Amino acid sequence: MEKELEALEKNSTWDLTELPAGKRAIGSRWVYKTKLNQDGSIERYKARLVAKGYTQIEGVDFFDSFSPVAKTVTVRIFIAVATAFRWPLLQLDVNNAFLHGYLEEEVYMVPPEGYSKAHGGLVCRLKNPYTA
Repeated sequence: MEKELEALEKNSTWDLTELPAGKRAIGSRWVYKTKLNQDGSIERYKARLVAKGYTQIEGVDFFDSFSPVAKTVTVRIFIAVATAFRWPLLQLDVNNAFLHGYLEEEVYMVPPEGYSKAHGGLVCRLKNPYTA
């Protein structure tokens, strides 16, 4: 949990603030996963924070949702063209790529369990679509 909270703070995922009148904060929870080695032994334990976005109401809390993903046919055409011209193809993974998005709506979240910086009834105003 500590590493996840550090990554969230490093990426400025939220600002602590008071909940504005007329707004409501969605809940959050921790999801735990055990990463295994190829031989089945435990490599490490991983914790991920998720917001309970399913409690949001369309038209009240948000107006639309969109996730930019390439279509399979587009990827295949890209690979075919690169192969035809003998272009090198490289693959990369962007750690925490979802943290680099933008939120149009104001989304407030109850601080996660174990987050000691939130006190006095403060909530997290999400700045990117990490958990919204």
